[in-house]
Amino acid sequence: MMSAMPKIILVGCGNMGFALTRGWLNNGWLKSDIVAVDPSDSARQKVTDLGILATEKISTDPQADIIVLAVKPQHLGETLPAYKQFLNSDPVFLSIVAGKPIVFLEDILGKNAAIVRGMPNTPVSVGKGMTALVKNKMVKKNQMTASEKLMGAVGRATWLEDESLMNAVTGISGSGPAYVFLIIEALSKAGVNLGLSEELSGELALMTVAGAGELAFKSDLSPTELRRRVTSPGGTTEAALNVLMRNEELVDLFKDAAHAAADRGRDLA
Repeated sequence: MMSAMPKIILVGCGNMGFALTRGWLNNGWLKSDIVAVDPSDSARQKVTDLGILATEKISTDPQADIIVLAVKPQHLGETLPAYKQFLNSDPVFLSIVAGKPIVFLEDILGKNAAIVRGMPNTPVSVGKGMTALVKNKMVKKNQMTASEKLMGAVGRATWLEDESLMNAVTGISGSGPAYVFLIIEALSKAGVNLGLSEELSGELALMTVAGAGELAFKSDLSPTELRRRVTSPGGTTEAALNVLMRNEELVDLFKDAAHAAADRGRDLA
């Protein structure tokens, strides 16, 4: 029976692994609940500074309910075999390794391994991430709950019915933060073009995007309704939106961008 706070082995202490560790500690996990593994001295030092036991190689001693795989894609194949020793204790393997489907892990761990694949995005580093999860048929209900709890510690997590949808997720939330950063850049440049200083324009753009996002997140109204409520007939906002929404060009541009990201995800799988 899995405990209230699942015991974790974290494999890979890079930026994503480090962000996850901080999120877990901030959401009730004890330092003793987590063991981290990474061959890099500097990566191990970051989690050691959080009070986490970090080792270069996994031993047979640690017990784990969840083994979180956060290594680089090119290292997953050589890393996984060492963790087959834990299969008898029936852990769930939660992989957040980009581009590696469940079947890749099953080919190494076996078809009886409980495997969850996750697609987080970079805002997990500030506790505002979005993670899509999908599982194989061996994952039990309590393992689903634990996996969702782990990724929910750094934002929100949701389940997909089909792994093929991961490429669509890549096109929206996976690559999406970069789209928002580009919008901030574009707004800032527009301000400079209007005569504002780079510093002031950058601050205005950043806080506008951050504030609008927070408002949309907390509001019971849809983004469409929120937009309509701040768009007075004949006003300045309407004048700007008439340009941005002309012939659905901006919507089509985002559709094309999302499709390009999803297609590239399929190519890399």
